[in-house]
Amino acid sequence: MIGNKTVVYTSGTFDMLHINHLKMIEYARALGDILIVGVNTDELVATYKSTPIIPFEERIALMKAIKGPDIVIPQRSLDHTDKVSKLNFDIFVVGDDWTGKYDYLKEQGVQVFYFPYGAGISSSNLKRKIYNNYKKLQDKANNHLPIDTDVREQ
Repeated sequence: MIGNKTVVYTSGTFDMLHINHLKMIEYARALGDILIVGVNTDELVATYKSTPIIPFEERIALMKAIKGPDIVIPQRSLDHTDKVSKLNFDIFVVGDDWTGKYDYLKEQGVQVFYFPYGAGISSSNLKRKIYNNYKKLQDKANNHLPIDTDVREQ
C-alpha cells in the first residue's frame, strides 16, 4: 500500500498481445488504485519457454501505450519476494496457467489472484496456429502440381 492506495502488480511476457492479456490487465486495474505491470525480459522468457516473437522493447512500449497500467517496468525474475517490499504491492495477478506458483506471496501479506485465461487463447497457441497455417501453405505451394504431371515441353 502506498498512502491509502492499494497497489496491484501483474506481470507477463505479453508476446503477440491478445484479448486475454487485455482482460487480465483490466481485471488487475479494477482491484486497486495503482497498477504496476512487469514485462518479462527476453532473457527471462528464454529460461522457461521459447523466445518471444515481439522483442522486449516493443512489448514494453505496447504495455506503456495501452489504457490501464500506471507504471510499466522490466521484469527480470519470476521470484517476486523482493518486489513486494520494493514496490509495496498488496495484490498480485497472474494467468491461471501459473496456478499455485505464487502462493508463497501470501506469506508476505499479498493477495494472489490467478486470472482465468479462457480456452485456447494464448501467445503459445497463436504461434502454433500461425506455424501450422504456414506449414499448410508451404505444403500446398510445394505440391501445387500433381506428381505425375510432366511440365517439360512436349
